Amino acid sequence: MTRTQRFANKTVLISGAGVAGPALAYWLHRYGFTVTVVEQAPALREGGYKVDLRGVAMNVIERMGLLSEIRKASTQMRGGAWVNRSGKTLTTLGPDLIGMRAPGEEEVLRGDLARIMFDASKSGVEYLFGDSITDIAQVPHGVHVSFEHAPTRVFDLVVGADGLHSTVRRQVFGLETEFVHHTGMHACVFSVPNHLDLDRWELIYPTPGRVVQVYSTQQSTAKAQFVFPTPKTLPDRRDVAGQQRLVTDTFADGGWETATLLQAMPHSPDFYFDSVSQVRLDQWSLRRVALVGDAAYSPSPLSGQGTSLAMVGAYVLAGELNSAGGDHHVAFPRYQEKMRDYVELNLTLGWNNAGQMVAGSKSAIRMQTTMMRMLRYLPWQDLALRPIIKPLNHAANAITLEDY
Repeated sequence: MTRTQRFANKTVLISGAGVAGPALAYWLHRYGFTVTVVEQAPALREGGYKVDLRGVAMNVIERMGLLSEIRKASTQMRGGAWVNRSGKTLTTLGPDLIGMRAPGEEEVLRGDLARIMFDASKSGVEYLFGDSITDIAQVPHGVHVSFEHAPTRVFDLVVGADGLHSTVRRQVFGLETEFVHHTGMHACVFSVPNHLDLDRWELIYPTPGRVVQVYSTQQSTAKAQFVFPTPKTLPDRRDVAGQQRLVTDTFADGGWETATLLQAMPHSPDFYFDSVSQVRLDQWSLRRVALVGDAAYSPSPLSGQGTSLAMVGAYVLAGELNSAGGDHHVAFPRYQEKMRDYVELNLTLGWNNAGQMVAGSKSAIRMQTTMMRMLRYLPWQDLALRPIIKPLNHAANAITLEDY
């Protein structure tokens, strides 16, 4: 009897072709499942911000045989500096200090990681770009799925890997307001010309309650990031022009290079705007439908752990389905049991990070930069860093991966 013949459920639809979706597709196809991935965007989303791969997520990358690809795609950042309103350097930090990464961990652009995951999974996996799920109806022996463009199809299982604003979660589990918890901050990221000639270097301009950041991983282009308190009134999610006006108004007082960066914003091909939020659910599955990655347990974009959780979650979910012979009654609860403590630890870390990342006053900014300046010159720097890095390192390794 072959591996594919013994499956209770063989066909799986995955919603979302970001990182978690293609990673899950890779493992499921490797185990013999028949996999389809549907993605609302017409093609892979290129660009995006920097993301970290930490702890056990690097073990997953290694088990996929993609370690060399990830190393090639590394941002190879050299470090960064905090600057004041006039552009004066307040302090500088090297790449390990500024990224709080342990040896062997990596930082890549989200678009590069998505491309690597897609290329690894596309052979033998059906991808439907430019389409989305409009209805999900679970029946005793399958899931009837209606699409915006493709004809209705029946799958054995459906997995939502479609991020913070998951369509699958909304249709099966409930309204977004039940599960998405805002930290009180918003963020936007977009590409800009590298007019500061940054070479794998980032600059951070903090003001009370807000942060402007610009970095470049290649000399031709750069990324600008703005973090600010969530306003009382927000434009519609599809109103990009309204979102850009909001960012411009929020940072209208300028300072440093803010005005120049904002002038480039309307011309950016990859403008991103969203709340800094977490996703928390008591259950990540309901009968034949499950969630993975940000759709189930986003620790927030400022946590540094969202991508790692997605990679590990995809590995564990696929492994448990394989071990259970496709029986979702067994695999889905095991997936949650194996992941729960790891996820909870990272959610707590992410919430704390979001609260600490933006200084609320001028005195807090002075204290923050003074501490970082002192850290650079401590002869026992490694010892001084341990209390800072320890919680992150613990959260990044708080699960033992099974060899499925």
